[in-house]
Amino acid sequence: MTISSRFAVAVHILSLLDMFKDSRLTSEMIAGSVNTNPVVIRRIMGMLNKAGLVRTSAGVAGAKLARPMSEITLLDVYRAVQGEQEGLFAMHENPNPECPVGRNIQGALETAFRRAQAAMEGELAKVTMADISLDILRNGAENH
Repeated sequence: MTISSRFAVAVHILSLLDMFKDSRLTSEMIAGSVNTNPVVIRRIMGMLNKAGLVRTSAGVAGAKLARPMSEITLLDVYRAVQGEQEGLFAMHENPNPECPVGRNIQGALETAFRRAQAAMEGELAKVTMADISLDILRNGAENH
């Protein structure tokens, strides 16, 4: 599978920005919660900013949500951080054209892969970041 952790980290970032909306969260603070390098956070924040999901500013000003969490779906986040050519599955390159399987495997898999990608995106479109925040709060209350 080619879905990277960028998607989960982006959801984590947006959840933090929502939970601590009255605070100034820097990439260093967010990186502490995610347990990664601030450079990774800044890269993903740039993607979220470009997609119009967050507003960032240079320096220590931090970042803020650009839209309410109820107006951001998991599909929006997925599309913001996944590359144009990346999808749920990747085709292996250069199968042997002399082999009957190698010659035909890509065509045989394309439709199935496209349908799986569409089904996943349909599910992501049904879940908002507000739903995720509510689950986080609910789970936090149950664990205390």
